[in-house]
Amino acid sequence: VPNPVLLGQAFTELLERYPADRIPQSGGVNATLIVTIPADTLLGGLESAQLLTGHHMSPGQARRLACEAGLLPEVVGGESRPLDYGRERRFHTTGQRKVIQARDKTCRAERCDIPANWCHVHHLTPWSRGGRTSVDDAASLCSRHHTTAHDPAYQTTRTTTGRLAFTRIRQ
Repeated sequence: VPNPVLLGQAFTELLERYPADRIPQSGGVNATLIVTIPADTLLGGLESAQLLTGHHMSPGQARRLACEAGLLPEVVGGESRPLDYGRERRFHTTGQRKVIQARDKTCRAERCDIPANWCHVHHLTPWSRGGRTSVDDAASLCSRHHTTAHDPAYQTTRTTTGRLAFTRIRQ
């Protein structure tokens, strides 16, 4: 019997990794996901983000999408006034990903041996805080550790070996 949680995770991976140039167009425009994100949420707060459909997503999901997916974030301030109608987020290039995978070999989280070619490329300096799409400011993280990296309940630190450690700082 298929595990519904694993099927859901696999479907999410498919959606996040589907090539943007293969997405069907409507009226000559690619599908665009606009997520309204309170500024505090993007910077680590706990308020939910909202899609144009009215559906809500967790702060961690919003930050992870801002890091990995092509979306147009609408960052709003205290009275829901738009502060920034951001540019579309660009992925690391294929060449950058190959270099990062060759360098990392596995997920960079401590004690994780998921192969790097199964991992997401994570910005070590969050994109919301000026992180660059570069090899030096990136790490391979498996889906589980990438989710943890965007969870405000955890603090991410770099170890002396270059690995990433996640410490729970709040419930």
